[in-house]
Amino acid sequence: MNGMINVYKEKGYTSHDVVAKLRGICHQRKIGHTGTLDPDAQGVLPVCLGTATKICELLTDKDKVYEAVLMLGIETDTQDMSGTVLRETSVTNTKEEIQAAIDFFIGEYSQIPPMYSALKVNGKKLCDLARAGVEIERRPRQVCIYEIETLWMDLPRIKLRVHCSKGTYIRTLCHDIGQRLGCGGCMEELLRTKVSIFELEQAFTLEQIQKLAQENRLDDVLIPIDRLFLQYPKTQVKPQYEKMLQNGNRLPQQALCYTDADSLMLSESNPTCRVYLNSVFYALYTPDDVRKDYKPLKIFGQENAVKKMQSNAVRKKIEKNVRQGNKKQYQSHERNGRTEHEI
Repeated sequence: MNGMINVYKEKGYTSHDVVAKLRGICHQRKIGHTGTLDPDAQGVLPVCLGTATKICELLTDKDKVYEAVLMLGIETDTQDMSGTVLRETSVTNTKEEIQAAIDFFIGEYSQIPPMYSALKVNGKKLCDLARAGVEIERRPRQVCIYEIETLWMDLPRIKLRVHCSKGTYIRTLCHDIGQRLGCGGCMEELLRTKVSIFELEQAFTLEQIQKLAQENRLDDVLIPIDRLFLQYPKTQVKPQYEKMLQNGNRLPQQALCYTDADSLMLSESNPTCRVYLNSVFYALYTPDDVRKDYKPLKIFGQENAVKKMQSNAVRKKIEKNVRQGNKKQYQSHERNGRTEHEI
């Protein structure tokens, strides 16, 4: 099974819990999520299955939209209501002052990641260090808040809709707004409503997915991989070049056949194309202006095509070692009868 599922993550589940449950529901081992949601948060969690796991990092890089409830007057060690309260203050700010503090964060700003996060420093998760009572200095990261809309304000609570870049911590944004106002603040609720093409209205709970699986209707929730790349023109590989595509090789310019409509989508700023083999989405390719051909960006076709690419790379490395006189290493590979990526 290859594709993506738009999962509605409910409160109480970690993102890894969702993946583990889907492995059992879909009877598939190769599954990955595309961006961690805290256990108390809920909303859109795109999950990739099979060859779609190759785009997990692409989805992680996409902009996201959240709805959050900011609680003013309370600071916690986790920057949300699940943590230990560090300070409580009465909120005396006017609504105009609060709105000005919220608007201040629109645009790019340097955000310090919270200690209670999955980020790693020297191989250790910050949250594990925090639970052990260790706090370390974190480098600020540049994030972008494209838009903040105040949905309602019933002090000390404020509900916000935030459209932001990857890597933005909404908990920290709530904390920073509270710091700017001087009264402190933390996040009370969080709902992720959109990640790239995945929206809340089209998301399925684990219970709904389980029911569809029992009815043999998982295809109803499986989103094809190429749906994520409709901004790129579609092209079909010509029959005589199919083997080159299956092997993950570079393709000559004449190997691809565009329709008139798709050729109009090509531009210098958008040169990438979707390549299909017998009407099945197979890969993303982009032109190489220097070599006057197309080079692969991502191969979503047969797994053995990717393995063959890896085998060829290892074989070339071995041949290079032989040419340099490193016969001992070559003989070791020959004797073992296997390449490095097979070990």
